[in-house]
Amino acid sequence: MPFEEKNAWVLGGLAIGTYAGYLVVILGRAGDTPLADVPYVAALLWAVGLSIAASIVLHVVITTFGPKDAARKDQRDKEINRLGEYIGQSFVVIGGVAALGMSMAEVAHFWIANAVYLAFVLSAVLGSTAKIFAYRRGFQTW
Repeated sequence: MPFEEKNAWVLGGLAIGTYAGYLVVILGRAGDTPLADVPYVAALLWAVGLSIAASIVLHVVITTFGPKDAARKDQRDKEINRLGEYIGQSFVVIGGVAALGMSMAEVAHFWIANAVYLAFVLSAVLGSTAKIFAYRRGFQTW
């Protein structure tokens, strides 16, 4: 499995795992209170921080225990990475527009922050999925 494909698996898995953990914490805190009143900031920061830290550690582990030239990228790796990033970034734009609209409508901060976080998670998952499919099935360059 190519080095960049391993990184795509790690990023996609971490995005799903930390977001699922965040949802468990937030929904567990909710009980009978409305979701917009649940304290979410610390849980959101922990989820993002843990995801970043774990991705760094796993990247180092993959690099350390992989072949010496595994981190070298050829033209195909660069194009697959670019394709995955372009596809994933669409959700960042959608989340930014959604957050802008929600803030203009004066929606509670909880919903705005969670829309942005969900957009980042979907961006990471979709981008990683696109990269994995490109490695596994091939891709069409334009």
